[in-house]
Amino acid sequence: MNAIVKAEIAALRPMREHDLTQIAATEARAYEFPWTPGIFADCVRAGYCCWSLTLGEWVVGYGIMTVAADEAHILNLCIDPAHQRRGYAQRLLEHLLTIAQRHHATIVFLEVRPSNHPARALYARNGFDQIAVRRGYYPAASGREDALVLGKRFAT
Repeated sequence: MNAIVKAEIAALRPMREHDLTQIAATEARAYEFPWTPGIFADCVRAGYCCWSLTLGEWVVGYGIMTVAADEAHILNLCIDPAHQRRGYAQRLLEHLLTIAQRHHATIVFLEVRPSNHPARALYARNGFDQIAVRRGYYPAASGREDALVLGKRFAT
């Protein structure tokens, strides 16, 4: 008997407060020093651009960005480790960049750990360049780790 497998398609939607339990759990799986549930709740309540990437009812990724004046700042972009390497981070990043452009941002900033090679490769493929280093920005197992500040300018 041939089995027909229906592949679930990932959907993007605004983050909801009831997503935060899953998001905090994903954050804890993905990072040694995760954001707290309260930080996520504050971002949603503050009206930041908060998006969930879902498979059915399961949140497998999320992105949070602020936009003010002509600048956007990606604060967090994460895909659940069990769902990485499927193009979801690319899709989520493209979505955030589109939103930034719709809000008339001319540049998008973000910070990334130098040790996060997959994220650095994603951002490089999408036109981000290093513009600064924030010394001791991130907590690390052996003290602090720098952050690379990346920026992407949109053509005007």
